Amino acid sequence: MTGPADEALSRQMDEVRRQLAEAERSVGADKVTGTAGDGAVRIGVGGEYSFTSVEIDPRVVDPAETELLEDLVLAALRDAATRLAGRRRAALGAAMGGLLGQLFGPEDGISDDAGNAPATE
Repeated sequence: MTGPADEALSRQMDEVRRQLAEAERSVGADKVTGTAGDGAVRIGVGGEYSFTSVEIDPRVVDPAETELLEDLVLAALRDAATRLAGRRRAALGAAMGGLLGQLFGPEDGISDDAGNAPATE
């Protein structure tokens, strides 16, 4: 048998699912550019980690220095992935943070990773 509290919790969980799905869609549409060598190498990446472009400044292309170019491309790939991961964390964290507050409220005693209780106003 379900009561009003169960129905309210069910509605809140539906809202959690909706907000998480929206955050995922938003992040999936993101596009970032990773760079290395002060912009000499630029890598474009979409929200689902689909790499879309590579731009290399001709000034850094030296047949005798292919190892440097390889390092720059790898650094730009890592930079792009790091930027995209940061956006994903921010979008999903914002969705989850607001929803946890709705579900539990500030007086629930939930603490952060450092063991700190939520601030009260």
